[in-house]
Amino acid sequence: MLHERTFAKPEPLSQDRSRDYDLIRRAIAFLSDAWTEQPSLDRLAAHLGLSPAHCQKLFKRWCGLSPKEFVQAITVDHARGLLQGSASVFDTALEVGLSGAGRLHDLFVSHEAMTPGDVKRRGEGLELAYGFHASPFGDALLIATERGVAGLAFVDEDKGLSREDTLADMMRRWPKGRFVAASGKTAPHARQIFTPAIWSVDRPVRLVMIGTDFEVRVWETLLEIPMGRAVSYADIARHLGAPSASRAVGSAVGRNPISFVVPCHRVLRGDGSLGGYHWGLTRKRALIGWETGRVAASA
Repeated sequence: MLHERTFAKPEPLSQDRSRDYDLIRRAIAFLSDAWTEQPSLDRLAAHLGLSPAHCQKLFKRWCGLSPKEFVQAITVDHARGLLQGSASVFDTALEVGLSGAGRLHDLFVSHEAMTPGDVKRRGEGLELAYGFHASPFGDALLIATERGVAGLAFVDEDKGLSREDTLADMMRRWPKGRFVAASGKTAPHARQIFTPAIWSVDRPVRLVMIGTDFEVRVWETLLEIPMGRAVSYADIARHLGAPSASRAVGSAVGRNPISFVVPCHRVLRGDGSLGGYHWGLTRKRALIGWETGRVAASA
C-alpha cells in the first residue's frame, strides 16, 4: 500500500477568496460569541483591524450579506425558522428533484455508490488522487477517483489542525486505498465546485459515494435539501421509513466525506440549534450564512 504525502501549494484560482475566508472566519467567530449583544460594525471592524468600510465591503462581497444580516442568519431563532415546516419543504424538494425551481443557484450533482464489496475492502485497489485548493471557506482538500469526487474536507483552523491532519483524517476512511498527491487531477473538480457561475444541471459534479448502504441513503437524501433550508435528523429518519433511527442518521451525517456538495451543514437539531460539524462549527455558520446570501440575492 502506497501513501504519498507530498503537499502541493493551493491552486492560484482562489487565493483572494482563501485570504478573505481567514478574515471571515475570525469575524464569524466573533459574531457568534457576541451576537446577543448585536455588535456594531465599528466593533467588528476594530476586532479585525479593518476600517468599517473595508469590513462591510469584505463581508458583503464574500456572502452577499452585511455583518448585521449575517448575525440574524445564524441566531437560534433563524435556525428554528429554517426548520419550520421542514417536512413539507423536504417532501417538495424530493418531488421536484434536482431540476426544480427550489434549487435555484444550487449545486447540481450526479452520483454513484460503490458496491458493498468495495466498502468492505476499505479502499483496497482504489487509487485516490488528492490536492489542496483555496475555496470561499478556506483551505479545502479534494479527493477524487477516476469516476468522480470521493471526498471534500476543510482544514479546521479552529482546532489548530494542519493539512497533514486533514489528509490523515480522510485516509482513515479508506485505509487500504492508494493515495496519490495529484492536484492537477483534483483542480478541475475544485473549480467546478467552488465557482457558482458555472453550476449547471447540464454539467453536474460527479460524486462517488463510498459508504454503507444506509450511509449512502442518508447522503442521497441530503442532496435533496434545497439551499437556504434545513431539516432535522428526525425528518431524514422519517423519510427513510425509520422514524426511530434519528441517532443512526446523525452518525451517518457525521461521517459524510463530501462536505459542502453533500450538504450535511443543512441538518440541524430538532430544537433548531446548529449542532456539531466535522469541519468546525464556525465553518458550518459560514456555509449557512453564505447560502443565505445567495438565496437572498436570487429572491
